[in-house]
Amino acid sequence: MIGKNKKRKVVLCANSSWYIYNFRKNTIKAFREDGHQVFVVAPRDQYSKYLTELGAEYYEFNLDPTGINPFKEMRVIFKLLIIYLDIRPSLVMNFTPKMNIYSTFSSVLVGAKVVNNISGLGVAFTEDSFFSKFVSLMYRFTQIFTIKVFFQNKYDMDHFIARNIVPQNKCEYLPGSGVDLNRFVVTYAPDDGVVRFVIVCRMLYKKGVGLLAEAAEYCKTKYGDRVEFRAVGFLDEKNAGAISKEVMEGWSAKGFLIYQGALKDVRPEVAISDCVVLPSVYPEGTPKSLLEGAAMGKPIITTDMPGCSSVVDHEINGLLCRPHSLDDLVMSLEKLINMSHSDRCKMGLKSRELVEQKFDERIVIEKYLKCLDL
Repeated sequence: MIGKNKKRKVVLCANSSWYIYNFRKNTIKAFREDGHQVFVVAPRDQYSKYLTELGAEYYEFNLDPTGINPFKEMRVIFKLLIIYLDIRPSLVMNFTPKMNIYSTFSSVLVGAKVVNNISGLGVAFTEDSFFSKFVSLMYRFTQIFTIKVFFQNKYDMDHFIARNIVPQNKCEYLPGSGVDLNRFVVTYAPDDGVVRFVIVCRMLYKKGVGLLAEAAEYCKTKYGDRVEFRAVGFLDEKNAGAISKEVMEGWSAKGFLIYQGALKDVRPEVAISDCVVLPSVYPEGTPKSLLEGAAMGKPIITTDMPGCSSVVDHEINGLLCRPHSLDDLVMSLEKLINMSHSDRCKMGLKSRELVEQKFDERIVIEKYLKCLDL
C-alpha cells in the first residue's frame, strides 16, 4: 500500500456523520489498514457511533448546512481550528461544499495539507446571483491552499478550470465515490408479476422525489398492482427544499410512493427492485444510489444531468430523461414496466459491467492514499 514508511494523522471532514459513514466507510478502513490514525470531524447524528466502531476517532462540531449568518459561519471555522490544533493532522480531506471552504481555512492555519472533493456543483452554481458569485469567490480563494481537488464528474472539473477557480494542475477526476463491488452484488428481482421501482436519496424536491410521486400516481392508476414504487432515505426537513413528513406519509398511505425511511443497509430494498430511479433536476456528483443499484444489476432511470448521466448508457443499461419532464419520466417507467423480466435482467447486467469498468471503489481509495505522498 501507499505511504507505508511514515504513519500520519488523517482527517475526514464533512457536513454530517451520515455522509462519512455511507460514502467513506471503506476509505477509513483503507487508511487504518495502511497504519494511519484516522479522525472524523463532522456534526453528530445517529451514524456518529458507527464511525468509532470503524476505528476512527470522532470529533463533533455544530453546523447549519443551509445557514448564511456570517457570525455563526465564522464560529464553525473557529471550532474547526480548535479541533485541528488538538489533532495536528498531516492531511485533511474535505467533503461537501461548506467544508471545502471552512475546513480549508482552518487546516492551513495548523500546517496541514488539504485535499478537497467537489461532489457536485449544486444549486448555488446553477443560479446567476450574488450568492453564487460569492461562493465562487470563496472557492477560488480557498483552493489556493489545496494540494489536490478531486471532482466526481468532468463537467464540474471543466467548469472550475474555465472560470479559474482551481488551477488545472491541481484538478483530478474521480469516478464518483466509487462502489464496493464485493458488498453490492448482482441480485435479480423476483419474477412475480410486479415491477418495483426504488428511489434512494435524501427526500428533496430537487432530487426529483416529487416528480416521481406524480409519475407513480399515474402508473399506479394505469397498471394497478402490477407496479410498485418505494422510497428510501432520510427526511432532511431542515432543508428548504425538503419533502415534509406529512407529504411523504400521504403518498405512502395512498400507495403511490411507499416510504421505507432511512436505512443503514439499502441492499434488501434494492435487491427486490427491478429498477433504481433518480430524476434529479440539478447537477450531481456521481450519485451513490445509482452506482449501488448498477452494481446490484439493476437498470437505471435518471435525468440527463451532469453526474447522473455518467452512470447510464442510454437504452443499454438504463434510460435518460429530461429534467423536470413528467412525460419523459412516465415514458421511461412504462418502457421498463412493459419489458419482460428477462430483458430487465439483461439490461441490469449491463449496469454491472459499467460499474466494474469505471466505478470500482478501489480506484478512488488508491488515489486518496497517494495524496499522503504529495
